[in-house]
Amino acid sequence: MIDELIKILNRESIEWEIYWEVGRGSSFKIEKCELERAQRKYHSGIGLRVGYKGKQGFSYITGINHSKEDLERFVKKSIKLAKVGEVRFYGFPDKKPIKRVSGIYDKRIAELEFEEALNLGRGISQRESELREKYGRDYTFSGRLAFGVAKDGIVNSNGIEIEEEGTAMSFSVYVVKKDEKTGTGDYYKASRFMMDFEKELEIGLEKALQETELSYNAKPLDRFEGEIVFEPHSVASVLGSFISNLKGGNVYHKRSKFMAVGENVASESFTLVDDATLEGKIASYSFDGEGNPSQRTVLVENGILKNFLLDETYARLLGMESTGNAVRDFRTPPHIGTSNILVEGKEENLEDFEGVIIKKVFGEHTANPISGDFSLTVELGYVVKNGELVPFKDNMFVGNVFEFMNSIAAVGKEKEELGAFISPRVLGMGKIV
Repeated sequence: MIDELIKILNRESIEWEIYWEVGRGSSFKIEKCELERAQRKYHSGIGLRVGYKGKQGFSYITGINHSKEDLERFVKKSIKLAKVGEVRFYGFPDKKPIKRVSGIYDKRIAELEFEEALNLGRGISQRESELREKYGRDYTFSGRLAFGVAKDGIVNSNGIEIEEEGTAMSFSVYVVKKDEKTGTGDYYKASRFMMDFEKELEIGLEKALQETELSYNAKPLDRFEGEIVFEPHSVASVLGSFISNLKGGNVYHKRSKFMAVGENVASESFTLVDDATLEGKIASYSFDGEGNPSQRTVLVENGILKNFLLDETYARLLGMESTGNAVRDFRTPPHIGTSNILVEGKEENLEDFEGVIIKKVFGEHTANPISGDFSLTVELGYVVKNGELVPFKDNMFVGNVFEFMNSIAAVGKEKEELGAFISPRVLGMGKIV
């Protein structure tokens, strides 16, 4: 059917791009130790972008099996939207060599029967029920499990014609302890490969329970200002608004604090990388949503801004090259996103740090990405002194992300994966009120 659509498009005096997607997934929701929902979903569709006299039109259809008449109407609709729309068209990518990224497809996930997946979901429910019996009715256990396989492809009028298939699975557990006080803990894991699920489940439940106990016993901390170690979850939250300033669209439209590469944007102890080429990682891919090859992009190196995150459009507008960071599904035109984000830098052993440590914060959506000001609620932190750990929560971590980036003194040696965010601990200056 894609071939038929190409024939129709080639009869028109336009530039065009077809993005198509076919996939299926199974998901399971566990609430209060009970398997509450089990479902399998299928999805497929085609997104079509056309360029006509400097304007861009986009539309999509669900499914990939359509009559010739339907496809002709689809093309006419996209062209009409270009004619009447106001979206500027700057061209599609040309064909470039693509180096295949390995480790993003696992046959075991792709061929997993729904009943097999369901049994794993039941396994979470059963194990959590056992733990509730062990720890008592003050504890509530929940969880989620998901498997997916999808193939997507891109064809355009500049000669790009490529497709790729990938798999993924993820699971999470969430624990609440509540009587006169409340404590919470959670754990999340995502993988391109079939996990050793029983092992990972035990690791996840153990960590979630440990976090729950800390949270349950935590009290607000007295006001503090000085050196703080941030665990990877809190690093990800703080870095969100900083990374927003690295997106080419924000740079071009002057919604970013940064205007050009070469600026000093962080301390020399800090390096930040976006890398879609890592073998087996959850956000790795061989080509992006426009067909440009994936790559390793050093965004900040020893505190110096080296690159922005770019798709084809903003690369052209800024006179640069795409970094392969166009993301999308078939229902949307591409936009700039991230792949695997890696925090690196000047390493020190921060695992034995004694002092204030922030594990988790929330409220990062309220931060101002341009000014950099933030006020985040501490979900969980702790103070380590003479080997003793005292948890705290419900304080506010306040500051400015750009000042924080320049205060970073070191990063830890041991990295943790939080989905597509890979980071060690980070030592910087901060204020807790």
